[in-house]
Amino acid sequence: MSTPKVRKAALAYSGGLDTSIIIPWLKENYGCEVVAVAVDVGQAEETSGLKEKALATGACDFHLIDAREEFAAEYLWRVLRAGAVYEHEYLLGTSTARPLIAKKQVEIALETGCDALSHGCTGKGNDQVRFELAYQSLAPELTIIAPWREWSITSREEAIDYAAERNIPVPVTKKEPYSRDRNLWHISHEGGPLEDPAFEPEESMFKLTVDPRTAPDEPEYVTIGFDGGFPVEVNGRLLPAAGLLTTLNEVAARHGVGRVDIVENRLVGIKSRGVYETPGGTLLVQALRALETLTLDRDAMHEKERLALRYAELVYYGQWFSPLREALEAFVEKVTETCTGHVRLRLFKGSAMVVGRTSEHSLYSANLASFNMTGYTSHDATGFIRLFGLPTRGRKRLVPPSAEAVKAGEKLRLEPWG
Repeated sequence: MSTPKVRKAALAYSGGLDTSIIIPWLKENYGCEVVAVAVDVGQAEETSGLKEKALATGACDFHLIDAREEFAAEYLWRVLRAGAVYEHEYLLGTSTARPLIAKKQVEIALETGCDALSHGCTGKGNDQVRFELAYQSLAPELTIIAPWREWSITSREEAIDYAAERNIPVPVTKKEPYSRDRNLWHISHEGGPLEDPAFEPEESMFKLTVDPRTAPDEPEYVTIGFDGGFPVEVNGRLLPAAGLLTTLNEVAARHGVGRVDIVENRLVGIKSRGVYETPGGTLLVQALRALETLTLDRDAMHEKERLALRYAELVYYGQWFSPLREALEAFVEKVTETCTGHVRLRLFKGSAMVVGRTSEHSLYSANLASFNMTGYTSHDATGFIRLFGLPTRGRKRLVPPSAEAVKAGEKLRLEPWG
């Protein structure tokens, strides 16, 4: 396949191993200018020095966009409110960040006159799909360049060698080959010894949370306030989205809360092991679930749980900008209108336990829930149970014939209603 003509490409740039070598590779193989676009979604110190590094490796321009508040308020909070958790454990930290990063990259590409978009995702992972579906949704006219599907580099070790040959400093070595992704919501760890699913992660691998075994010996309590399913306050203090999440990250991390070690099914069909630290997000997910048990009726809550699985798949598969996700968003917004209230949690040595919840929209009735019969007529249950059991009783009326009766040609018969 012939190489398309490209004049200027916007690269989703992180300063990591892959994107560090893509800048010279694009110039060598496409003869194009490269605009490096870094989007700050809470990588912390990972954004320092990026401009100098990008320009030193050949970029003609560099843009750093602070999208932390937008990431939390417009992306993370929506995933949280939807109850979206992929395969019951993964809280979608990386998956949720990708459409926002791609959106900002496209905006810069159009502003700077680029005719191509590029990313550093491997040809085996989910992120290539997430980025490119976003590109196709937002700017289908731009050429997409995916170096990992084109170049001859086949491993991280070869990528490290490529960087060394060109004197490009990279943040990984062959001795520590972990692949990490960090943002406001989480940090993920993949690769290296984790590729053996029987390997127990070393404590030195973790970056955000303390070892639960050495966490404080006294529990800590935290109260989270929600308004319409979105978190708005911590311990009575109203906070912007990014600040609220940062606060909860600090609280949960010092108690070792939020670690999961999972094997997940990638979109491309490969099973992948990942270890995730999501301290503040873990508190928020548990707290909102507890609040919903007060404010949602049974049918609404069960339907929301069912649709949350589909919402999680859409986010994981990179279909953020799809009409279906937007339609599910409308359902979630409506059904969580009354999810306003406060939830109290106790944090202790890796665990976060809900110990209280209140809401002015609570459907809980102490009178009905208690064991005394005040305000409740137990005789009403008789008719309900009888009607509810009709299908069961109906099946019992079907009397199968004996073996001898079958030989005689008899079939199923119905006994009269009892």
